[in-house]
Amino acid sequence: MREIDGTPLDELARTWGDMQDRYLYPSRGEYNGPVLDCAARLVADPGGETAYVWTLGLAIMAPYLAGLPKEDLTEGDRGADVRREAEAALRAADGHLRDQPCDHDTHPYRTHEAEENDEELPGLLPRLADENAEWDENQPREEWLCPRNVAGYARIALDIIEPGQVPDVPPRLPMEDREDIDTLEGVLELYPGAGTDVASAIASQGWNLALAEPADRPGRLQAVRAVSWHAVSGMIRDKSVLDDLINSVEKVLPDFADATCDHDAHPRLSGSGTAASRLGITLSSPGGRAVYERDRHSYFHGDVPLEQVVCPVFMAEVAQETLAELREGRDRLFGPRDTSHLDAEYLRADGRLEIGKIVERLDGKSWNQKYADDLGLWAARRYDRGGRVGDRERVVLLLVAHRTMTISYPGPVLAAVEGITATMRAVAAAPRPEECAHTDAHPPLDSGKFRTDLPHFYAPDEFPPAGEVRGVESWTCPRFAAEIAEKSVERLEGLYEEDTEDEW
Repeated sequence: MREIDGTPLDELARTWGDMQDRYLYPSRGEYNGPVLDCAARLVADPGGETAYVWTLGLAIMAPYLAGLPKEDLTEGDRGADVRREAEAALRAADGHLRDQPCDHDTHPYRTHEAEENDEELPGLLPRLADENAEWDENQPREEWLCPRNVAGYARIALDIIEPGQVPDVPPRLPMEDREDIDTLEGVLELYPGAGTDVASAIASQGWNLALAEPADRPGRLQAVRAVSWHAVSGMIRDKSVLDDLINSVEKVLPDFADATCDHDAHPRLSGSGTAASRLGITLSSPGGRAVYERDRHSYFHGDVPLEQVVCPVFMAEVAQETLAELREGRDRLFGPRDTSHLDAEYLRADGRLEIGKIVERLDGKSWNQKYADDLGLWAARRYDRGGRVGDRERVVLLLVAHRTMTISYPGPVLAAVEGITATMRAVAAAPRPEECAHTDAHPPLDSGKFRTDLPHFYAPDEFPPAGEVRGVESWTCPRFAAEIAEKSVERLEGLYEEDTEDEW
């Protein structure tokens, strides 16, 4: 194995590869040293025999360099200096090597693809330096070592550090866009990475759209469309996230309002949030759009030209549909809820509860999730009517409000949380005896026994007992009511941000 000043090249490559893998969480005191050493060796002899080693080393470490600031913010920071020295070394190598004579028809750098080939460089470099090492690459070792190929990798490294600053490089996504795609994949597939702020990951798509340059707006708009389904699913409990997404679409909608086109048709965008976000972010930068042009067969069935995917007429349609989806979702999740129409569904003609239907909808089946929020809020509001509702009915209503919040998926809407929490707090704060007046235990709340015992308690003449049942006193016990209320409050408190209550 070849050594560089006594250090095996494979050890250097591992160090550089470790930086490539951990660029999102850099320890700059640890990583700046290898960068500066590599840059110093390259700038000392940018056209020398080992220039390919230091050039590929900086290409491997370029993702780390892309995360360093262009200007240091505080005294003592060296990130900007490290970045500038690396860029200067790479420019020197490109200047010395790019016009060197060669007989090759092509070079490996021309077909280098970021997602597939970046991570292969640390393992390839030691084999490249060892003529006796096994070589199974598509291009021969001589083409890899060609000065023009080394210059190409110097430009690739520069393009990673600052996209668009050099010509004659294969198209690639900016590092932050690749990171964004990976983050959203985890969020939208419901396995976010450790430390991911899900709300910010979703809201940031709106921020990016609001700040985007005109050419980038179609892609950013499609990224907002991609996250809108998650935003209105009920998994986001911060209203400001939807506000930001809506505001961003409203801001750019006039850009597309008067557009015309002569396209016979526009593509059908994916209904998968992950696939749609990948396409949208890809279309959000010059490099990404070049990637789309190169790989467009992989995004749609058939060959869809870029101009159709970003057509302003098409984008006007996408913006209107996305805006409607987001507005409806915001109203549903954070707006007021009218439950008065549910009297006709959950009350009989004589004013008594339709207990059979109610209990059926308290079963924790997936098809009952859609009823939970409104049923629970309706029950809490009816409970609050006080003396106009009988004692047994009030017990049922309290238990219904509690139970629905355990089956609501992915979580209860704001109006249900606010209404039911207020009811439960009042019950929990009500006076209660030191001890229960009954001798039997409180009724069980497991779904099976609950579904059979509750109808019998409410309407014993209509629903015969199913096995041993609790006495009426255990159901109407104030301590039982307080226990249920406290459990509900504990479950519901903190589900929503404090500032979601305004504007309605």
